[in-house]
Amino acid sequence: MKKTKTLHLMMLGLMGLIVQACGIPDLTPRKEQVSLPDQFKPELAEQANTSEVKWKEFFDDPYLSSLIDIALVNNKEINIVMQRINAAQNEIQARRGAYLPFVNVGTSAGGDKVGKYTRNGAVEDSLPLANQGFPTLVGDYQFGLFSSWEIDVWKKLRNATQVAVFEYMATTEGKNFVLTNLVSEVAHAYYELVTLDNQLENLEQNITIQQNGLEIVKQLQFFARSSTLAIKRYEAEVAKNQSKRFEIKQQITVVENRLNFLLGRTPEPIQRASKGFMEMKPKFLNVGIPSQLLKNRPDIRQAELELAAAKLNIDVARANFYPSFGIRAGIGFDAFALKYLINTPESLAASIAGDLTAPLVNKNAIIAEYKNANAHQIQAAYEYEQSIINAYTEVLNQVSNIDNLDKNYQLKRKQVDALVQSIDVSTQLFKSARTDYLDVLLTQRDALDAKKDIIETKQKQINATLDLYKALGGGWRQ
Repeated sequence: MKKTKTLHLMMLGLMGLIVQACGIPDLTPRKEQVSLPDQFKPELAEQANTSEVKWKEFFDDPYLSSLIDIALVNNKEINIVMQRINAAQNEIQARRGAYLPFVNVGTSAGGDKVGKYTRNGAVEDSLPLANQGFPTLVGDYQFGLFSSWEIDVWKKLRNATQVAVFEYMATTEGKNFVLTNLVSEVAHAYYELVTLDNQLENLEQNITIQQNGLEIVKQLQFFARSSTLAIKRYEAEVAKNQSKRFEIKQQITVVENRLNFLLGRTPEPIQRASKGFMEMKPKFLNVGIPSQLLKNRPDIRQAELELAAAKLNIDVARANFYPSFGIRAGIGFDAFALKYLINTPESLAASIAGDLTAPLVNKNAIIAEYKNANAHQIQAAYEYEQSIINAYTEVLNQVSNIDNLDKNYQLKRKQVDALVQSIDVSTQLFKSARTDYLDVLLTQRDALDAKKDIIETKQKQINATLDLYKALGGGWRQ
């Protein structure tokens, strides 16, 4: 009867703990809203997607491929991210061990003396040993195994482990996104160097043309068909372009140093293939369909995994309101004197206890944690949606950019061809005294600017191709 009454009291206590734990704030997580068109443009309804092409196959310049290989090994940011991945993996191991029993081995030694006129002192006086003289200092020596285990009734610990798994996977996708950016940055810097080389070559050619023009003006002056003013104007133009040569060389140095930084090394010369740059044709890229971005873009996959972790974190935070169940147990040796410590079975000791606890008063901390988990989930949902919109917009921008740059390049090509021909025409007219030297000088200047523009347009075409490859999610597959 007494046991039944005790059991009833325990059940009532348990029900009371569960009931009081039900006062959880009513919060509403956000359901992510993903809506993408079926295709980027009506004329781009295709399934093939260039982002699935590995970067080694996408880049056919051996110098560039070699630089990317070095960057993937030596780049400091990549190595930093790898350590974050290791830390996230270790977090999984730590959380996985949290819902398994803890077993420790330990020993302790101590002693105490109680007052004669205390409860323990009175007990000692009543023992048979009292007449023989009870020890002044009573020892307490222990040695054994001690175990504790929190029973994961509400899956709090297992959910926390799964959160760590999602966060580890998100960190891995974050590394892939860093790889994508690194490959793109190295390629951009490489082609910027190639562009500067071509700008320098164009400038050198123009300086040569102007120096030839200067010699012609000097000869014409000798025959009294030109003036000193023409010579000085030509000399000034040559000096101006010669000074620009050093500006371009400084730009080359800066870009080389930036590229070496991406490669994780101190500055050194960069090997590159600058010849034939103007004959390069931008690669044709298949953009596929918008929904493929969800699996090809590492930043979207990272945001998706972070959202999954945030959702599960709400369940972890909610479990803090519920009662927790724990078991503590121990087995070993216990004696008042060291010489008796390992006597069996007299010194054998064991203990077992169960714990049932739940928050009752002042739940502000766990309420705040629960609200924070819900806020982080809503934030993660918005970030996931934003990453999708951003990816879709980037692809559309680069598709349009490539198309407009192609039309731009074709017109500039006609402009350059016309101006190059006009240089010869103006020079012949000047020799025959049918035009002024200023016409020749301005024609040469216009041709220089036009060539400079078309070289920059070619660089923009290459960059747009690189950016579209990156926007589609290419560059991290190896």
